[in-house]
Amino acid sequence: MRLSICLLAFSALAGLLPQQSADAADAAKRPNILFAISDDQSFPHTSAYGCEWVKTPGFDRVAREGLLFMNCYTPNAKCAPSRSAVVTGRNSWQLEEAGNHVCFFPEKFVTYCEGLTQHTDYFVGCTGKGVAPVTAKGRNLTGKTFSKATQKPPAAAISNNDYSTNFEQFLDARKDEEKPFCFWFGATEPHRAYEYGAGVSKGGKSTDQIENVPGFWPDTDVVRNDMLDYAFEIEHFDRHLQRMIEALERRGELENTLIVVTSDNGMPFPRCKGAEYEYSNHMPLAIMWPAGIQNPGRKIDDYVSFIDFAPTFLELAGVTAEKIGMQPVQGKSLSPIFRSEKSGRVVPERNYVLLGQERHDVGRPGDVGYPIRSIIQDDLLYMRNMKNDRWPMCDPVTGYLNTDGSPTKTQILNMRRQGEETLFWELCFGKRGEEELYNIAKDPECLHNLIDDEKYRAQADQLQEKLFAELKKQEDPRMSGQGEVFDNYPYANPGQRNFYRRFLEGDVNERSAGWVNPSDFEPKPVE
Repeated sequence: MRLSICLLAFSALAGLLPQQSADAADAAKRPNILFAISDDQSFPHTSAYGCEWVKTPGFDRVAREGLLFMNCYTPNAKCAPSRSAVVTGRNSWQLEEAGNHVCFFPEKFVTYCEGLTQHTDYFVGCTGKGVAPVTAKGRNLTGKTFSKATQKPPAAAISNNDYSTNFEQFLDARKDEEKPFCFWFGATEPHRAYEYGAGVSKGGKSTDQIENVPGFWPDTDVVRNDMLDYAFEIEHFDRHLQRMIEALERRGELENTLIVVTSDNGMPFPRCKGAEYEYSNHMPLAIMWPAGIQNPGRKIDDYVSFIDFAPTFLELAGVTAEKIGMQPVQGKSLSPIFRSEKSGRVVPERNYVLLGQERHDVGRPGDVGYPIRSIIQDDLLYMRNMKNDRWPMCDPVTGYLNTDGSPTKTQILNMRRQGEETLFWELCFGKRGEEELYNIAKDPECLHNLIDDEKYRAQADQLQEKLFAELKKQEDPRMSGQGEVFDNYPYANPGQRNFYRRFLEGDVNERSAGWVNPSDFEPKPVE
């Protein structure tokens, strides 16, 4: 009798234990989230990817102790629309005004940071650049800002924001250390401007370290120095990332922190940022989470989009987009990749990615954009330039405003003006055909357009058909003849609206657009 009672009691207790253990396990699995995003860094430029002239031990550690993604893409290679895709989980053509650069951020689109702040116990904050440049009055799109700590920057034009100290101050401000945090680390590096020559004079670099200058730029000392200055700023971002990881380690919080490291769009050079090629949209990505990623050290070949970050964070936080007031997300969680032990292609359905853009910077008549839609699948990039009568990087007479001013840009423009070489100008600034097709495995610089090669015509047609079918499902206005809506959304900066007309009328001049050089403006229209 006593034995029976004991067995019954034990059974009852055992019946309770699994539920209690499961609840405790669920709570333990809900990770902290550290999202680290640099500003204008292309895919190849970390040492984890084999780049010899950029040293990124912080990024490399995340990749070594987590996952290194080989095919991560931003849907839109400009700061504001790219970051808007991150925080909403939606492609830029699904974001109304937020599909443009320098926009008014629509009230209807709640970000994952806002949702976690308002509807969960996550402690949410940020430092540096958030979703910008956008106008969203009264809203903290990436959480409460921590920016009091400053330091002397290592070179001119680098921010004095002491990002890592501000992160520690964020952690100190968390009242309950048992509750998880979500932090956005948005460096403003390697965004321009740069201190010319800093890579060599302050970074200890040498121009002969660069094994390859992309074929769309001239291989000169000016260009190589420009590339090294860019590398110097990437390394500044990476040093702060290292310090953040070390801070988590000291505090015993690294084990259950999901760390995502990427950039928003390609490097701020001609034919990169603001375009839609490999150097524009292909992004570095490393993710670590000691408590949650199986078999760390893997390389992942699945195609991943920026729209996948928000649903990943929401799933791991134990909430849905609907529950926290977000619009439906388009992306898919990366958690199946975390749980797998496979390298290479993990999720078979992740075999393509969609890209697109609308208006970036102003500088065309009527402030219109340069709409593009693209698809990448099976190493082929198919691109449809929907208004290819327009100048892709904005009009020459207004300084090609969709390409940041730089020594590289200046040299390419001067070479053409002086009759030395026009190929680089054509590749970086010239008008384009309606369709483009590149084999990015063989031609990552996208120099050889295969669209007129009969061997590829059937594949190009198949890609175009799939691209348009997917865009119709996603209710892209361009697919229903309503694409002009993107051109009609107002540019949020009133001082730069109607730049083209006002420049021709003398209301603004070459110094009115602060992100390009006065010499970028062509003295007469280019045909």
